Amino acid sequence: MIEKHTPAALDATDLRILDQLQRDSSLTNHALAAHVHVSPATCLRRVRKLIDAGVIERQVAILSTEHLGAGLTAIVEVTLDSQSAEHMLAFETRTEAAAEVQQCYRVSSGPDFVLILQVADMAAYQALAHRLFAGDANVRNVRTFFSVKRSKFSPAIRLPSALG
Repeated sequence: MIEKHTPAALDATDLRILDQLQRDSSLTNHALAAHVHVSPATCLRRVRKLIDAGVIERQVAILSTEHLGAGLTAIVEVTLDSQSAEHMLAFETRTEAAAEVQQCYRVSSGPDFVLILQVADMAAYQALAHRLFAGDANVRNVRTFFSVKRSKFSPAIRLPSALG
């Protein structure tokens, strides 16, 4: 088992596996093993180890917002009146329960939160905004930016350059 979740704890084979899985997690174990030049048994063992260690959180399919009627992306800054742990957690809990909230970040030096929302249209945004923000007396300010074009979207993270 990988002891630490640091780049130093991952060898070149682990990094090649992670790189391939970030590109296409639907690869069969045999195909993945061929891409990273190890046996299928070794590949399967290493992937399981990476999952058990929490390096691989989950494997998902990235869906087309265009084809599924969720064509409006909103980036929302939220400032709360009270930043007590209780108030911050209550707001986070409410955002986690909303399927339209794809990402929620606590941030510093500005708003308290930045949210990435994916909704069908402006009416859906307004309904969500009313549910998440208008009904919360602790929400002081909401500033929303609407995406007019997505130039890049990638959930991949940059891996250490030990890919060999």
